[in-house]
Amino acid sequence: MLSILKLIVDAIATLLGGALLLRFWMQVIRVRPPSSVAQFTFQLSDWLVRPLRRIVPGVGGYDWASLIGAFLIVLAATSVLFFAGWSGPMVLLMAFQRFLEWILYGFMALLVVEAIFSWVNPHAPLAPFVRALNEPILRPIRRVVPLVGSLDLSLLVALILLQIAQLLLGMAFSGR
Repeated sequence: MLSILKLIVDAIATLLGGALLLRFWMQVIRVRPPSSVAQFTFQLSDWLVRPLRRIVPGVGGYDWASLIGAFLIVLAATSVLFFAGWSGPMVLLMAFQRFLEWILYGFMALLVVEAIFSWVNPHAPLAPFVRALNEPILRPIRRVVPLVGSLDLSLLVALILLQIAQLLLGMAFSGR
């Protein structure tokens, strides 16, 4: 029964946390989302961000309430594991690891979506938005990795680097 509860909690938490992280990233890179994405993101996360903004104001033009809200969602979802016999500090450490993993998975997902758009329909309405979200990640890689023929391999290099970061994160938290 605990695994079913964990599955449900993880699904809900991933959706909410992903919306909060997307909201934060859109504001960091100052990209205006299409109205459908904005409506989805803001309606899904306003219930948490608005009260948090009273406690945690935006500093430096960043919406820290969205980022902290995402961490609180991860912490709440990880707390379900507390019932499986984990101690309090262990839950906090595991929540922090999962939070960093969510960030890495979010960037990976954005890169995969951009790759799909480039193959299927590069002129799709959401394609420029996804490209704008990925540009801060791909720009430094494109400076180092040249085009091979007319192929831009920066997406592949970015995915590999994110996977390496994920492996290093796993090793850092497992103590290996």
